Amino acid sequence: MAPLEQLAELNACRRNLVDHHLLGVYPNGVGFGNVSLRDGRTACFYITGSATGGLPELALADCVRVVMYDFARNWLSYEGTAAPSSESLTHAAVYQSDPSVSAVIHCHDPVLWRALVDRVPTTSKRVAYGTPEMACEIMRLFETTDVRSEKIFIMAGHQDGILAFGKNLEDAFKVLMRARERTGQRPGN
Repeated sequence: MAPLEQLAELNACRRNLVDHHLLGVYPNGVGFGNVSLRDGRTACFYITGSATGGLPELALADCVRVVMYDFARNWLSYEGTAAPSSESLTHAAVYQSDPSVSAVIHCHDPVLWRALVDRVPTTSKRVAYGTPEMACEIMRLFETTDVRSEKIFIMAGHQDGILAFGKNLEDAFKVLMRARERTGQRPGN
């Protein structure tokens, strides 16, 4: 797998997400949240591997590089030894829908999720996460809503699931923090 030049940036963003309780591991041991970065101007992207939410720092081996995907076939091809996140097609749908996006954060925040559902672009409650239907639903949001300017959407069929995106991870993280401020959450909550 090609080296990920932004690995330090990815780890810094993950630390911020963990500090704000947006990424981590639930008491039952299930990890939540993932981060991805577009690989230059290509359709390829790096994404944190499955079950890495509890790791304090990621090595390149904890990520995969998605090189091809097919929504209709629920298929992707990747480089690396980690298992790709179940949200890989979700991230791919964002990258495919907006070529200016270079970073995507999928996090969980029950307070923010409840505050923003149907107030910002929101996927259908009937569509489950990690499915080709979710990828299609995201592309629908890009075609029919102001998600490009909002840079955030709610996954109604994925309890507490939120996606923010931007030109880099810092930009995507700031979108989340602004959304929290608008809904009255204090930093770190």
